[in-house]
Amino acid sequence: MKIIDAQVHVWSQAVKMPGDGHRQITRYTPEDLIAEMEAAGVHGGSLHPPGSWDPTSNAYAIEAVKKYPDRFAIMGWFPPENPENVKLIPGWKKQPGMKGIRMALLYGEQPAMVKDGRLDWLWPAAEKAGVPFSTVASMFLKKFRWIAETHPNLKLIIDHCGLNRLAKNAGALSDLDEVVALAKLPNVALKATAVQAYSTETYPYRNMHDALHRLFDAFGPDRMFWGTDITRMHCTYRQCITLFTEELPWLKGEDLEKVMGRGLAKWIGWDFNFA
Repeated sequence: MKIIDAQVHVWSQAVKMPGDGHRQITRYTPEDLIAEMEAAGVHGGSLHPPGSWDPTSNAYAIEAVKKYPDRFAIMGWFPPENPENVKLIPGWKKQPGMKGIRMALLYGEQPAMVKDGRLDWLWPAAEKAGVPFSTVASMFLKKFRWIAETHPNLKLIIDHCGLNRLAKNAGALSDLDEVVALAKLPNVALKATAVQAYSTETYPYRNMHDALHRLFDAFGPDRMFWGTDITRMHCTYRQCITLFTEELPWLKGEDLEKVMGRGLAKWIGWDFNFA
């Protein structure tokens, strides 16, 4: 089984590293990432350029795709504070390896901008251009539902299972019912990434298993994507894999293959070689 990680980062500089558990290093190269992927048994990765700490990360990700076209695709970003950037969207996917847009929308005024409509220029432009959009929807779940309902042809992805990023354990699951309900919208998918970061338990993080099962039952194997955000995980890369491949007995066969990569590739239009 070939495996794609739905969220990984590479960066060439760190202007200001966030205090959210990411490795406090100034540089993490595609070669560094590939070495970890190969050791764990991961065959491809969806690069999410970390614009919050490396403003040149889009260009760095494009160079990584050019160098390793069989390994990586990109969910890129641009500063959402400037509405003039809407001009970038029609040609967005013409960039090498670029499959969509990923903006965390966590920082400064960004969550408020989503909620009060200051970013409402973005959604119809992405919908019209057929550009999938991924975000930390837990910061604005009600507005996220509005976006999905108002733009039914826009493919959306909820980051990190929609968990409450300000809490751990049961607190992280406070909005689970609302996230599960979003699965009724066919244009919404979910990245099962960074689950370990929301638990204070050790591997295999059993207090997260029921939530993962509920999310899988709601979104199904075609709209739930395994991944790690490996540079802020406090377990091994291999354990991130085996949490899904060995510790969840209800996830197996074709469903497992879809969750571990095939579903993501189809959702973002990545012609990855699964042979």
